This record gives sequence, structure tokens and C-alpha cells, in this order.
Amino acid sequence: MFAVVRQARAAWIVGLWLACGSVVAQQRCEADAVRPQSQGERFEDNADGTVTDKRLKLMWMRCSAGQEQRSAACTGDAGKLDWQQAQAYAAQLNQRGTLFFNDWRLPLLRELAAITQPRCTQPRARLDVFPGTQASFYWTSSLRPGDGPQTQAYALSFGVEGVELMDKKEARHVRLVRSTH
Repeated sequence: MFAVVRQARAAWIVGLWLACGSVVAQQRCEADAVRPQSQGERFEDNADGTVTDKRLKLMWMRCSAGQEQRSAACTGDAGKLDWQQAQAYAAQLNQRGTLFFNDWRLPLLRELAAITQPRCTQPRARLDVFPGTQASFYWTSSLRPGDGPQTQAYALSFGVEGVELMDKKEARHVRLVRSTH
């Protein structure tokens, strides 16, 4: 279960606790960084494994590729795919019409960056909106500009690393998105 603890220095700690009481993952946020969802807020839980970003008119898969939504949590291993495998994963979901749509894709760098929670760490994500987000790199569809073969793409970390240009053969996490307009 998730535990939220208020610390004296105005920070929140969110951890996933095992029955034995040890922390598996821990997120720290400034006290006012994360607040409960309210009607009319930016993100709307569609109660089907997706969340709509009303400001950017995007629909996100709540869980990372490889995970499955169970109640409010994402369970299972958030696997890693190389960039081509991530593209094939999106194509396969589109062919099946997963979650009633056939236009899932890797997000642009600016789209993925828009769902970070800068005043939180490990991961820098709204865990109430995107549970199970890993504090590591996620692929984007944004490629390295320039001529020649496009062997690199940008990845964004929900950890402390930020954005890096990476070889497409490296394995990274995946969260898919689609436009709603």
C-alpha cells in the first residue's frame, strides 16, 4: 500500500511499503507540489487505464509499458524496450485497438516533459496520475536533428538525469500517448 508521511521540513514522502515494512520506492515532494485531484483540474482519470490531459489535449496510458492497472496502482514490471521495439509495441496496440483507439504513439519530448512534476524527486511524476512511473529514462519520438541516419532519439528521465540523446538500440521505459483533438 502507499503511505504518505509529512516531515517537519515541509516535504512529502510517498513510499511503497511491503508487508515487512521496508521501503521499495520512495518519492519526495515539496509540501505544495502534489495535491489531491479536483473537478476541472488538468488531468482526468478515464477509469479505463488512461488519463486525459485537458490542457494539452492528450490522452496518456496511466501505466508504463509492461505494467497493468489494478485499482489505483500499476502492477507488474515496467519493462524496457529499444526504440524500434517501442515503435513496434505502439503499432501492435494500435492494430488490436487497445483501449478503443488505434493511434497510440511515443510522445514528443515536450509532451513527456509536460507531465513531469519538477518539485518531486524519485520519480519526478504525479504518482496519483501516473502510478508506477519509474525514476529512469523513457523514450520519446523526438529524434536528433541533422542529416544522415537517425540512430539517436531523446529520452527523458523521471529521475535526476533530465534529458539525454541516446542510441536507439538502448533499452528504456515506454509510456504511450495519443492526441484527443
